[in-house]
Amino acid sequence: MVRTAVAAAALTNTPLRLMHIRAGREPPGLAAQHLTAVRAVAALSGADVTNIRLGATEFAFYPGALRAGRYEWDVGTAGSVTLVLQAVLPLAIVCGGAVDMRIVGGTDVRAAPPLDYVLHVFLPLVARMGVNVRAALLRRGYYPRGGGIVELEIAPGQVLRPLCLETPGALQKITAYAHVANLPQHIVERLCTAGASQLAAFSLQVNSQVLGWEQAIGPGGALTLMARTEHTRLGAAVTAQRGITAEHLGTQAAQDLRSELISDSTLDVHAADQLLLYMALARGESMFRVREFSSHARTTLLLLEQLFPLHSRVVQQGTHIGVTLHSSYGGRV
Repeated sequence: MVRTAVAAAALTNTPLRLMHIRAGREPPGLAAQHLTAVRAVAALSGADVTNIRLGATEFAFYPGALRAGRYEWDVGTAGSVTLVLQAVLPLAIVCGGAVDMRIVGGTDVRAAPPLDYVLHVFLPLVARMGVNVRAALLRRGYYPRGGGIVELEIAPGQVLRPLCLETPGALQKITAYAHVANLPQHIVERLCTAGASQLAAFSLQVNSQVLGWEQAIGPGGALTLMARTEHTRLGAAVTAQRGITAEHLGTQAAQDLRSELISDSTLDVHAADQLLLYMALARGESMFRVREFSSHARTTLLLLEQLFPLHSRVVQQGTHIGVTLHSSYGGRV
């Protein structure tokens, strides 16, 4: 909510005050990745932010002028690089100039999309909306040290188009992207074998890596599964966790992807949530199918409808939910 709220406020030139931030968490308030995301959005939008600090449970955000340029942000912990990216990328797309970003932190951590999901599922879907983002992974970073490095380039003059995904179309291939760093090779092999056993009815292409200290800070790993269909991409992902076997994690990712495929969805549960803000920015009608419209997605949509000229319809349709959004966004006012 914090990341989406400040990004939407910057994009609509709307001052806002956020209160009771993460009030139900222990500890409450802004964690390092939230703080970095707010500061990053403020930098791209020339915003004034009051009371912004680690652990803050409220702050005010006053947007200024969007501005292109080169930026670098370091979460300072293993806080998620990809969650910071979620907050700043929409601003970089619409700011009117070229934007180069370097983000340092955790590339593959719990409760956040692993970087391979962003590279192979999320960004290709953004490209379907007319915007190409060049992304380069320089180093992986894991909990608790972070230190991963990702660089992104967004060329000027790109305009988001509505995303119309009425049907997934025929399945073309499934690819597994797996890696471990500073851990035994057999772990990545077990991740992929467990995933493949759950997807035995499909052809599975495996891309795996075993990384050393020069390529990653600390031990860790992740598995991302990507299903490419005629019209879209669906994904599922897990990150390595101490005390949970590679077999369990690989099975979990494969079962999640299988659920997406059999529901006849055109976006997976996580992509649906992440792309709502982009659809609000794309003037016209977007539509997609999703097997579950999560509480996070519903909250995001409710927020966007308060700030954007946006109308939506969410309807159960057999094995999936149909979502339609019509935006008349014409840029900042």
